[in-house]
Amino acid sequence: MSKESKQRSIDTNLRYTIIGFAVLLLIAVVLLVLVSKNEVESRGADQFVRLSGQTGFSCEYAEAQKLYAFGEGVLKVTKERVAYLTLSGNEVFSTNVSYNNPQCYICNNRCVVFDNDGYGFVVLNTDKVLYDKPTENKIQSAVLSDNGLCAVITDSPDAYGEVILYDSDGVQISRWSSYNSGYPVCGAFSGDEKYFALTTLNTTGAVFKPYVRIFSLNYETSSITASDYAVFTIDDTEIMSYAGYIDSKLFAFCADRIYTVSGNALVPLSESFGTINYARIVDDVIFVVYSDGVNQLNKLKILSANGETIYDSEVGSDVNAITSNSNMYALSVDDRILVFNSNGDVLSDISVDEDIIRIGFTGNNRLVVVSTGGVHTVDY
Repeated sequence: MSKESKQRSIDTNLRYTIIGFAVLLLIAVVLLVLVSKNEVESRGADQFVRLSGQTGFSCEYAEAQKLYAFGEGVLKVTKERVAYLTLSGNEVFSTNVSYNNPQCYICNNRCVVFDNDGYGFVVLNTDKVLYDKPTENKIQSAVLSDNGLCAVITDSPDAYGEVILYDSDGVQISRWSSYNSGYPVCGAFSGDEKYFALTTLNTTGAVFKPYVRIFSLNYETSSITASDYAVFTIDDTEIMSYAGYIDSKLFAFCADRIYTVSGNALVPLSESFGTINYARIVDDVIFVVYSDGVNQLNKLKILSANGETIYDSEVGSDVNAITSNSNMYALSVDDRILVFNSNGDVLSDISVDEDIIRIGFTGNNRLVVVSTGGVHTVDY
C-alpha cells in the first residue's frame, strides 16, 4: 500500500472514531438529562406507585370529587344521596338527602354530612345511618369528637350564631347563642371529651376581637349537660380558624401563630410562621403546613405540645390533601405522599402517577387514595 493510501485509511478511521465518539457522547448527555429529570420529579421518594395498577375501581373525575376515604371504603356524597361503598365500588348502604351544598367531616369511623348554608345534617358510621336531623337555622359547620359527640354551628335570627351539641345518639346536650362574643368560627372537643372549645370573632368594635370560649361537659347518670367554663381573648385582630386539643390542653390557630392556654391567658406557643396553610393535631404532636410567603414552597413543621420543633422541612408546591388517624399523619403534595408517625418519623415517601384529590387511612398499613382516575389502595 502506498504512503498516500495509508494516510487516507488512517484519516477515514480517525473520522469514524470521532463520529462514533460524538454519537456516544450525545447519547450519554440525553440519558443524563432524562435521569436528572426523573430524579428531580421523584426526589426523596422511597418508591413509585402506578395507581391504576392498584386495588380499587376507576371512575370519572367528576365522580371522584364526590368520594371521601372512610373506614375500609369510601363515602359518596351528592346532593341527593349519601352512600357508603366498598373499595370495589359496591354500595353497602345509603340514605336520601336534599342538600344544596353538602360538606363532610370525618372523625375515626363516624362522619357528619351537613348542608352548608342549609338546614339538615346526617351522622353515620361504617355500618349504618345513626341519625338524621333538621335545624332551624342555616348550618355553617359541624365537628365530631373521637367517640361521636357532635357540634353544629348555625346562624341565628337574633344573635351572631348558635352552637348545638348532641350526644352520640343524637340527643341534644345544649344550645348556646352568641350575643356578645361575635360570630362562631370553629369548634373542637378535648380528647377526654370533658371540654368543648369554640372560637368566635366580634366585628362590632373599631377592630376585630377574637375570643375562645370553653364549655365543660358534665356527665350525669343518663345524660350530658354543658356549662360555661372559661373565656379568653388576645390583643390581636386575627381570626382563629382552627382549634384542637392534646388531651385537655387547648391550641388555637390563626394565620401565622399558634396559641395555647397558660394560666388565665392565651399565649403564643412558639415563634410566628409566615402563613399557616393547614394544621392538624395527631396524638400529642402538632403538624403544621406553612410557607414563608406568596409563591414559596410549603414546609411541614412538627411541634411537641411544649412548642419544641421535632421536624421542619420543605415538602413541595401544591398540597392536595391531608389526613390523620389516632397516631399517624399523611400529606399529599405535588406527586408524592408522605406518611409520618406521631414521633415525627417519616414512615414512607411515595411517588404516584395521578393527581390526588383525597386520602385516608385504612387498616393493615394501607392508604385509600382518591385520584382523578378513581379509588386506589396504597401500602406504606
